[in-house]
Amino acid sequence: MKFPWGLAVTAITLATACAVIFGTADFFGGLATRRSKVLAVVVLSQLGGMLLVVALLPILPGHASTAALLWGTASGVAGAFGIVLFYRGLATGMMSVVAPTTATTAMAVPVVFGLLTGDRPSPLALGGVALGLFAVLLVSREPGGGAGRPRLGPVVAALVSGAGFGGFFVLLKLAPADSGAWPLLGARLASITLVALLALATRRGLRPAPGSLRVTVVAGVLDMAANVLYLFAAQRGMLTLVAVLVSLYPASTLLLARYVLGERLSPVQITGVGFALGAIALIAAA
Repeated sequence: MKFPWGLAVTAITLATACAVIFGTADFFGGLATRRSKVLAVVVLSQLGGMLLVVALLPILPGHASTAALLWGTASGVAGAFGIVLFYRGLATGMMSVVAPTTATTAMAVPVVFGLLTGDRPSPLALGGVALGLFAVLLVSREPGGGAGRPRLGPVVAALVSGAGFGGFFVLLKLAPADSGAWPLLGARLASITLVALLALATRRGLRPAPGSLRVTVVAGVLDMAANVLYLFAAQRGMLTLVAVLVSLYPASTLLLARYVLGERLSPVQITGVGFALGAIALIAAA
């Protein structure tokens, strides 16, 4: 399926901006989880995001429909499972294994789906896809990630988590093209409900720790803004290319950690950021 050049450029611009904002949201989410409980951060940040999408619905183009809300709900379920399993993997395994496994799987699922359903990127764009896959693997690596052979359980959790995130991207793409941001309302309602029920079942409180509420809400608002950009990018371009660009989000998280928190980047991560920029350039030039 071919897209007009103007639409492709719009999709690339939206997807690249989405990656930057997703990475920034993760940075603030990481700060919040250092101060408060994980499930509290997830629920409260997503509530903040839902308030944003409710405010944007009358402004953004799009039509409400049962199909839009159902596809959104399905994507929210996939995303909620992805979040829970991702944090479980980080808690029980080596971050240097869990993070890149999750990120790479999350990108591979929509890329494979797009190719199987008719996306036909140019050879140059496919080169950008391959470079992007490698870039995600590099920038997601934790420096000094610990020695030893990784245990199977956390690796499986990372794979399933990545599949959940990838499913989130695919299911949002399947929502009607004229639905605007309405699928995101269904997604947020589903994910908030599931995570809140999980907190209730495990008897974990959702009260934020003192001083964490503001940064938690900022993370949620940025995450929703990135979701809106992704949805409009996916509606205007090939999923194969959009998913790759969006999945480069760890690069902006790393750069913020470097210049705001003073964290050091490993040579591998710096190389990954360079490859990420190269992947964007290849896809944009295709």
